[in-house]
Amino acid sequence: MVRVRRPDLVVIGAGPAGLGAALAACDAGLKDVMLIERDVELGGILPQCIHDGFGSIVFGETLTGPQYAQRYIDRLEKSDVEVKLNTMVLDLRPDRSLTAVNSRDGVMEIRPKAVILAMGCRERTRHQILIPGYRPAGVVCAGAAQRDINIEGLMPGRRVVILGSGDIGLIMARRFTLEGAEVEGVYEIMDHPGGLTRNLVQCLHDYDIPLHLSHTVTFIHGRKRVEAVTVSRVDENLKPVPGTERLVPCDTLVLSVGLIPENELSKRAGISLDPATGGPVVDERMETSVEGIFACGNVMNVFDLVDYVTHTAETAGRSAAEYVLQGIRKRGECLRVRPGRNVKFVVPQLLRGYGEEAHFYFRVSRPERAVRARLSSGDLLLAERKIRMVRPPEMVRLKADPERLKEALARGELDVQVVPEEETKGRQG
Repeated sequence: MVRVRRPDLVVIGAGPAGLGAALAACDAGLKDVMLIERDVELGGILPQCIHDGFGSIVFGETLTGPQYAQRYIDRLEKSDVEVKLNTMVLDLRPDRSLTAVNSRDGVMEIRPKAVILAMGCRERTRHQILIPGYRPAGVVCAGAAQRDINIEGLMPGRRVVILGSGDIGLIMARRFTLEGAEVEGVYEIMDHPGGLTRNLVQCLHDYDIPLHLSHTVTFIHGRKRVEAVTVSRVDENLKPVPGTERLVPCDTLVLSVGLIPENELSKRAGISLDPATGGPVVDERMETSVEGIFACGNVMNVFDLVDYVTHTAETAGRSAAEYVLQGIRKRGECLRVRPGRNVKFVVPQLLRGYGEEAHFYFRVSRPERAVRARLSSGDLLLAERKIRMVRPPEMVRLKADPERLKEALARGELDVQVVPEEETKGRQG
């Protein structure tokens, strides 16, 4: 017989997003909150992130990943949140009901009043970027290599080539070096690095690890184990340039080629996804297109800072609690937030005008110096930040007050753009 549970709220995923959302919902007054995690422990990816750099915004101090997670785990243990570890959610339906399974309870049918999606993201693999060559051992994603070394105590290899300059790849270049491995170099297909500036400095420059921009791996050699890779320079269309091939001997190829929001459950629930982010389309309360289902953290968009993940999680938790406590509410018309000049995407994508302060997160399409980030509705300026330099890997956040957001909703237009400092001076003059 299938067991049926009817909690007020189910949070799927117990990484930094899930922990923050569950605690915020409890603080907002919910008494029956269930937190479901498929792993054997809380914290998501944070326990394997033993480097520092977490918490400077939320806590005002620099913490390691396990320290950051533990602060929320300690609070969770004092709360009434029901935690189910080693539990897999198999299905999520548009009516918010879901099916989960674990070895203790068996198959569970759960019918909550609200759901928060906090499943995080997964790594893009070799097959998703179509690298030619053989299929030997020694090709590993950066996050998997990080877990092998930091959690399992295993070394994936001794002569390493890293493809992609995302933050995990940069951090693992340093980690491999500290463990005595030889990192031949980091190869990035774009003409600019893909990680945060601080990681470029602390992980590559400080350890004399070369970074090769506009380069990629074009062939993997080795039948049983990686023996070498061929790297080539690429042109402005990201196509390999003939005659630039170079054979690099190695026994390990580490891939840091991007992250993908984990939204298989979102698709099953019929939630609208944004092609630019790969995550759900949400409003300023982090509510998705399906009423009563909220999203936060990297399932919505891959953030560069865990502090931003926590902020979106707390918004989702408070919003879900309000949704449950106030009952079903009719959602009004919404306004699409448009990405403007040099803006790749914006989260949240919708504005409903609930009369609350809202934060908008976005990434730029290309690096640019001396700019102003602007949130505006026609000639009405809602928020503005002066920034010395913007880069695609580094997310920008703008905060808007409720009254101006209401005015933007009445005007029927809202956009985010990055404009040169000289252009804004000209307008002011």
